[in-house]
Amino acid sequence: MKSSIAFRMIWRLVWQILLSSLLSVITSYLLVIILERITRDNYSQRTILLGLYRTFGDTPFIILSCFIFFIIYMILLNWRRFNYYEKLSQSVEHIALKGNFDDAIPVKQRNEVTLLAENMNLLVLELKRSLDEERKAEQTKNELITNVSHDLRTPLTSIIGYLGLIEQDRYRDEVELRHYVQVAYAKAERLNVLIQDLFEYTRMRHNVIPLHIKSFNLVEMMNQLLVHYRLSLESAKMKGNLITNVTELQIKGDPDKLVRVFENLLSNAIYYGSSGGKVDIYLNRQKQSAVVEIVNYGDEIPAADLPYLFDRFYRVDKSRTENKGGSGLGLAIAKGLVDKHGGTISATSDGNSTNFRVRLPLADEKDAPS
Repeated sequence: MKSSIAFRMIWRLVWQILLSSLLSVITSYLLVIILERITRDNYSQRTILLGLYRTFGDTPFIILSCFIFFIIYMILLNWRRFNYYEKLSQSVEHIALKGNFDDAIPVKQRNEVTLLAENMNLLVLELKRSLDEERKAEQTKNELITNVSHDLRTPLTSIIGYLGLIEQDRYRDEVELRHYVQVAYAKAERLNVLIQDLFEYTRMRHNVIPLHIKSFNLVEMMNQLLVHYRLSLESAKMKGNLITNVTELQIKGDPDKLVRVFENLLSNAIYYGSSGGKVDIYLNRQKQSAVVEIVNYGDEIPAADLPYLFDRFYRVDKSRTENKGGSGLGLAIAKGLVDKHGGTISATSDGNSTNFRVRLPLADEKDAPS
């Protein structure tokens, strides 16, 4: 349709000219017949017409008449379009000057102007979407600055406070001094974690995290992960179980980045599911994907919070202090890393368990190590 606009406009103009010419000739001859009959019984009017006829002849009269009627018919044939142009201009002016992007340009008739109106409506919708995204980005940036400022300020204030006590010799003995140093060191470690998470999240958002892709066995990785977290599980009085019916699942990705994903999910499962006494890791193959499910049996995550779990700085426990939980970026980073690998991550929770599911594409057989 778009490629034939010029052709359609030319064709429309041609048939309008032909139709107007035909109608103007017919109307002119009808006008002559009507005038002849009207003036048949009126001597003075007939004398005037005969005088004009003898002076100019019938050809100029017919030509002039045809020209006038041709103009009239062309205007009549295009009047609806001219009126539509006016409404179109008024609508565009209303949207442009007043910023009413919720208004739509009226789409009427079926011609090239209609297509123009439809395209302008698409332009307005795209502009509105861009403005909404810009406002959302600005709001996100402001929220990010606010959250970062708050999360960095809290441990930094503690560090400065305890170091101030030490610098002013405001401690009773060496035991209290070592306690102050330990607290300041712990706060500094937490501050370092926050900064590293923020740095990684920012790099991921700007798509500057390099992936060192290779094929590896996901089953072996999960076994090693459970071994690495054995002491953490024992400290939380929990058991970790790997439940799978396969011995090998080759996937293609960056092992270091995916370890970060599963470490985060396992740490969350230990921290929030300690009351359940165990963490189950289900690992299976589904068609051309490897599916990892990390399940804990602690407190249920409210259904209202599930859609926002992977948003940056989102925390289910709104009253959580900086001493409880992570940076609020862990799940957002995990989702970003999984997305970069072409996978998906989701969460479900009910009264019995909380399940984080990661789906990753399997490596092609030709990429699998022999």
